Amino acid sequence: AAAQAAAHLLRRYGGPMPSARLARLLYLVDRRGFVETEYPTTGDRFVAMPDGPALARIPDLIAGVCGVGESPWNASVSSFPDGRVVIGPRDKDRLSDYDHELIGSVLDEFGTMDDEALAAYMRALPEWTAPASPCADIDPRVILQDAGYSEDDIAEVESELAATHWLRTKYAATG
Repeated sequence: AAAQAAAHLLRRYGGPMPSARLARLLYLVDRRGFVETEYPTTGDRFVAMPDGPALARIPDLIAGVCGVGESPWNASVSSFPDGRVVIGPRDKDRLSDYDHELIGSVLDEFGTMDDEALAAYMRALPEWTAPASPCADIDPRVILQDAGYSEDDIAEVESELAATHWLRTKYAATG
């Protein structure tokens, strides 16, 4: 889903995009999707990095650290040495209508913001504090609290996410 979300963002953007901008916009897509549906679009973890909140695996995917050849990311997104990213050669868009609308709304709101303003906005989000190490997990509770979720609602989301994780782990172990 991360590769398809990135490709759709690039398609809607209309051309090459700096990799840092793509990473930030994907974080905002996941953040908004998590608040609205309790599940991030890409399925990635929220982390704090020195330059702001991020998704844990996206920087490595953009940099090509997580694989070469025929990976879903490489089919959907191509990275250049100068830091730009474009739609990959064999992207297959399998996102839901909701995901298309979500990505469009994030791009409409933040896509024209200059890189410095976007970075400042990200660092002002309540879930981000500069990490002591290069990367630290962000507590998703903070995101939900900022969105107005009650403690009971947050506990219910945590329970649902724990059950989903258990099912995925069980299925992976037996499948």
